[in-house]
Amino acid sequence: MSLPHAILTALLEKPSSGLELTRRFDRSIGYFWSSTHQQIYRELGRLEQAGYIRALPSVAPARGQKKEYEVLPAGREELAGWVHTPEDPKPLRSALLLRMRAAAVVGGTGLRAELERHLGLHRRQLEEYLEIEVRDFPAERRTAEPDRLRHLVLRGGIDLERFWVEWLTHALAELDATAPDAGKA
Repeated sequence: MSLPHAILTALLEKPSSGLELTRRFDRSIGYFWSSTHQQIYRELGRLEQAGYIRALPSVAPARGQKKEYEVLPAGREELAGWVHTPEDPKPLRSALLLRMRAAAVVGGTGLRAELERHLGLHRRQLEEYLEIEVRDFPAERRTAEPDRLRHLVLRGGIDLERFWVEWLTHALAELDATAPDAGKA
């Protein structure tokens, strides 16, 4: 996925200013495609130059007034083309897994604390996703295809967080079972 396509998606859902867009990224798209505010503003300029978006005319132009952007037909075509382009899965890149591999070579002092910290983070993220599901996607409101697709994206996040919670719990139990003092208790 690319940032331009994430921005086009967000703007097709609702025309927005750069500031509104960065806030929406922080609350939704940013859960699975993160970006800094600076990157979003830079990409808005590129998309406008490419003819994919335009700033909506303002009622009373004023210096420093925020621009609100909308997607042009060329931007919609670009996004539709991207949606229909096959893409192979990307390999997982995880600094935590790399740290564990390195700990196998140099020793794992402090590894347990980091795994516990990650477990807490994933539990909190799972809880947040489940709250969003209850609030935004009750079963009776999941009848239209856009709502079903948005819910499926959220379910993907829920399932990933459940995976990490389960895996980290297992990893911590494995560390406990192989600890030098484990057999003495």
